[in-house]
Amino acid sequence: MRDDLDRRIVRELQRNARAATSTIAARLGVARSTVHERVSRMERDGTIAGYSVVLTHNPAEERIEVLMLLEIRQQETRKILKKLESYTEVRLILSINGEYDLFVSAQAPRIEDLDVFVDEVAEIPGILRTNTSVVFGRKLDRSYDEAAQAVSRHLLSKDRDFGG
Repeated sequence: MRDDLDRRIVRELQRNARAATSTIAARLGVARSTVHERVSRMERDGTIAGYSVVLTHNPAEERIEVLMLLEIRQQETRKILKKLESYTEVRLILSINGEYDLFVSAQAPRIEDLDVFVDEVAEIPGILRTNTSVVFGRKLDRSYDEAAQAVSRHLLSKDRDFGG
């Protein structure tokens, strides 16, 4: 991103990727053509790699989450990442500094599923040590809050459009 306006445009798109350029322009106080040109440029240069769907949270589909710290043999990083990416339970992998090398967040419907997952991860060649914690609850999750707000705004605007 080149400047603050790019960041503000991206923030608006993160709130609602389907927002019209005219809507974004009005919110930011700039011309529609400015937003259109900047979004096109960011798509071309790879700043915006794509758009995704945000699903609403369904309490009937509660998932259990574990956070894992992994100490790895550096020479095996690519192989380890490729193996971790193959697990559908994995939601996030971060490269970190300190005593451990990778931070992994994984989710599954049952604790038993995560127990098997944690055991399998520990057996991946090149993983020297793991430290795993189960998440009891989220005290703050801005990524979920922003997505939920965007979905709510979208649904409310549809209700107004259709007289709902």
